[in-house]
Amino acid sequence: MKVVITGPTGSIGIALVQLFLENNVEVLAICRKGSTGIKYFPKSHLIKIVELNLDEYATANIQGQYDVFYHFAWNDSVGPGRNNVDTQNSNISYTLDAVRLAKDLGCHMFIGAGSQAEYGRSTYPLTSKTATFPENSYGIAKLSAGQLSRILCEQLEIKHVWARVLSVYGPYDDSQTMVIDSIRKMLLKESIDFTKGEQIWNFLYSKDAAKIFYELSLKGLDGKVYCIGSKDTRPLKSFIEQMRDEVSPLQPLKFGGIPYAPNQVMHLSADIAELEQDIGCIGLTTFSNGIRETVDYVRNQLEN
Repeated sequence: MKVVITGPTGSIGIALVQLFLENNVEVLAICRKGSTGIKYFPKSHLIKIVELNLDEYATANIQGQYDVFYHFAWNDSVGPGRNNVDTQNSNISYTLDAVRLAKDLGCHMFIGAGSQAEYGRSTYPLTSKTATFPENSYGIAKLSAGQLSRILCEQLEIKHVWARVLSVYGPYDDSQTMVIDSIRKMLLKESIDFTKGEQIWNFLYSKDAAKIFYELSLKGLDGKVYCIGSKDTRPLKSFIEQMRDEVSPLQPLKFGGIPYAPNQVMHLSADIAELEQDIGCIGLTTFSNGIRETVDYVRNQLEN
């Protein structure tokens, strides 16, 4: 098997690249031009790196034949840009460009990375059948990209799988995420304000997410939407305290210093029974082990 991965320098992407290389699978990594994350790829003759921005996918001229196409690349996936309607609308077109590129490269399967933001707010565990009511531009664009790319894949006779991912954490994640930013501040002994932390939350370790995406290439069913999360769902405050205990057990935490955001998601969990039915049971990393590795990563970043 030979695979293509766009946006491969994020936490899931790097873990997925590593997993494929460990299994002697050739990887074409399509990275944003000037991406600093390229330096984290393992040295291997099995990986080929091409630098392209999303707006260049439509005119890309890449040689070679591949089997499976993963699409992670997305502009403004974190920060205030998530609600930029023009940027998010462009991401939909770029996803369709990615499907056409997959066809040009001979891929028989397209696996797209969706988001829990496609659902909006829910008080129940999320499944593929949960109604979708996205409340920001990012969620609306992800939902549209998933639906339109499925239609285009049908027209081009490519298998289509869409994976709606819940909150992922781990090494190489964006510095603006709550987990990475909080660990950095804890290591620096800085004061940190949080919300009350009453949200019922679900965190999935990036290496576990990569395992799931790997298995989807082998066992994912055409036309299916999968909800991807862990089985560890509890108050966000509990996760934050566990992070603090790993970094600096005596450091005080200021819960309630930040108000909840408008339309704050207060319950995020996943029912992954359908996922496991199709790809089998995935051994999931405990939060304590995953956060320990993430702390080591952030500590190394600060020291270097």
